[in-house]
Amino acid sequence: MFRNHKYQSIVLCMAIIGAFLLSACGSDDSQSESESTGNEESTEIKVDSAMGELTIPSDAERILAPFHEDALLALGVTPVAKWAIGESVQGYLEQDLEEIPKLEWNLPLEQVLNHEPDLIILENNMESYEGTYDDYSKIAPTYVMTEETMSDWRSQVTTFGELLGKEEEAEKVLNEYEEKVADASEQLEEAIGDETVAAIWTVGNQFFLFEHNRHSAEVIYSELGIEQPALVESLGEGEAQWNPISIEKLSELDADHVFLLATEGEQGLETLENSDVWQSTPAAANDQVYVINDPSNWTNKGLIASEKTIDELLDVLVD
Repeated sequence: MFRNHKYQSIVLCMAIIGAFLLSACGSDDSQSESESTGNEESTEIKVDSAMGELTIPSDAERILAPFHEDALLALGVTPVAKWAIGESVQGYLEQDLEEIPKLEWNLPLEQVLNHEPDLIILENNMESYEGTYDDYSKIAPTYVMTEETMSDWRSQVTTFGELLGKEEEAEKVLNEYEEKVADASEQLEEAIGDETVAAIWTVGNQFFLFEHNRHSAEVIYSELGIEQPALVESLGEGEAQWNPISIEKLSELDADHVFLLATEGEQGLETLENSDVWQSTPAAANDQVYVINDPSNWTNKGLIASEKTIDELLDVLVD
C-alpha cells in the first residue's frame, strides 16, 4: 500500500508540474503572440487621402514624392529619387539631392518600379502621369494628396509629417519658419520702408512678371509685407496660364527694386541691357536691378524655396 501511495504521489506531483509548465508555455505563447500582434499593429498606420482610407507602413524609408521633395527634405527625409524633366531638376534642392537618381516627370511605371519605393506620394491631378492610381498602388502603398494639400506647402509639411511619423519635426520647422519671416519683415521694413519690389523671370527672350500670388511673390508681398508696384497690383490674381509681358508694358513698371531671374547667358538679359525703354524704368535707372542666376526657388513654393527666397532678399536689400 505504501509503495502504491508513493507511486501515486509521484505521478500526481509530475502531473501538477506538467500542468504548470504547460500553462506557463501557453502564457508565453499568448504573450509572444500578443507582442507580435502589437508589433504588427505598430508598423502600419491608416490615413485618409484623396482616394479614401489608406494603410501605409509607418517605418517606410524609400519614399517617392515627385516634385514635392521640398517637404520631404524639410523633415529631414531624403527621397529615393527626384523629379526631373530630362536633365532639368529643381536646382535649389541640388545641395541635398545631387547624388539622388532622377525620376521623369510623368512617372514611367518601369522607373518607379526600379526605385523599389515603400511609399509613393502623388499629386491630386494625376492626368500627367503615365500610370493610374491602381498601377502605382501595385508597386507600393500610394498616397494621393488632396487639393488643399496640393495648394498649400504648409499643409504638405504637416501631412508628410503624419505619413512619416514626423509630426514633431513638422511642427518645429513650421514654427521656425514663422520666426524667420517675422525677423526678416523687421529687417526689410527698416532697410527699405515702403519702397516697392518686383520680380521678373526671363526665359529665352520672354519676360514673366510675377503677380502678387505667383510662386515666391506670395512670400514677398503676403508674408514679408513688402509693397507692390502699381503694375503688379493691376495684374490681379495669377492664372494657371502664365503669359509673358512685353518690354513696352514693362516700361510701366515703377518698382524701386527689381529681382531679375535668369540663368547665366539668357538672351533676355542682353535684350534688357540694350533696351532704352527698360533702362528708363526707376529700378534700372537707379541701378537697383538684381540678377539672380538660379530662378528655381523663386519659381516654386515650399518651405525650403521660401527660406532661400527670403535669404536672397535680405542679402540684397539689407546692408
